[in-house]
Amino acid sequence: MSSSTSGSSGSSGRRPEGEHEGRGPVLQDDDGGGRSDETQDASPQAAARRPRVTWQKLTFLPVVLIAVLLATWLWFEQAELDALTRNALSDGQVSKALWQHIQLTAISTFFVLIIAIPLGILLTRRMFRRATPAAMAFANMGQATPAIGLLALLVIWLGIGRKAALIGIIAYAVLPVLSNTIAGLRANDPTLLEAARGIGMSPLGVLTRVELPLAVPLILAGVRTALVLNVGTATLATFGGGGGLGVLITTGITSQRMPVLVVGSILTVALALLVDWLASLAELLLRPRGLEAGP
Repeated sequence: MSSSTSGSSGSSGRRPEGEHEGRGPVLQDDDGGGRSDETQDASPQAAARRPRVTWQKLTFLPVVLIAVLLATWLWFEQAELDALTRNALSDGQVSKALWQHIQLTAISTFFVLIIAIPLGILLTRRMFRRATPAAMAFANMGQATPAIGLLALLVIWLGIGRKAALIGIIAYAVLPVLSNTIAGLRANDPTLLEAARGIGMSPLGVLTRVELPLAVPLILAGVRTALVLNVGTATLATFGGGGGLGVLITTGITSQRMPVLVVGSILTVALALLVDWLASLAELLLRPRGLEAGP
C-alpha cells in the first residue's frame, strides 16, 4: 500500500517524459526569433547610420594631387629655366591664369544649371513635350560642333573677349545636364506620381517633393559631366581672348618651352580631377536617403 503510494507520489513528483525537451526548444525558438528580429531591426538603423562619404573617398585623390603638384614644384625649383620661360611663369602669370580658368568654369556651370534644369523640367510637362525633339536637336548641335569652330564663330559675331568664350562653353555643356534631367524625370514611376496626386498634392508639390528628389541622381551625374567638360573646354578660351590656363599651354607650344606647357597641362588636369572629386562628393551627399540601397 505504502509502496504504491510512494510510487504514485514519485511518479507525480517526476516531470512527464519529454516535458523538459519540449519546453527547451520553445525557449530557444523564442530567443532565436527575438535575436533575428533585433538583427532585422538593427540593419536598417545601421544602414541609416552608415556614413555616405568614407575617409578613403575624402583623402585619396587630394593626397595624390598634392603629391603631383609638390613633385612638379620641386622639379621647377631645381630646373634651369631660360629667360623666356621665367618671363612666362613670373609676375603671378600662373596664379592669374588659374584664377581665370576657375572663373570661366564656375560662371559657365552656373548658367548651364539655370538654363538646362528648368528647360528639362518644362520639356517633361504635358504642354511642352512636343518641343522636346527640337530642343534636344539644338543642344546636340551645340556639342556636335567642334569647340574651336564654335568659339571662332562666336568671336566673329561678338568680338574677342570673355563673353564669346563663356557662350561657347555654355553651349558645349548644356546637353548632358538637359538630357539627364529629362531622363531622370521620365524614369519616375507613374504609380508614385498618381499616388501623390491622389493624396491631394498640387502639381508643384508633386514636382518638388516627389519627381525632382527621385531624379536627383541622374541630374547630378549630368552636372558632374558638365563640370569636367567646362574645365577642358575653358582651355580654348584663350583663342577668343578669354584667358585661362590655355594661355600657358599655347605659349608653351608656340614658343617650344616645355616647362610652360607642363605647368599649364598639369594644372588643367589637376583642376579637372579636383572638380570631378568635389562633384562626386556632392553627388553622394545630395542623394536622397530613400534611394540608397541597404547592405
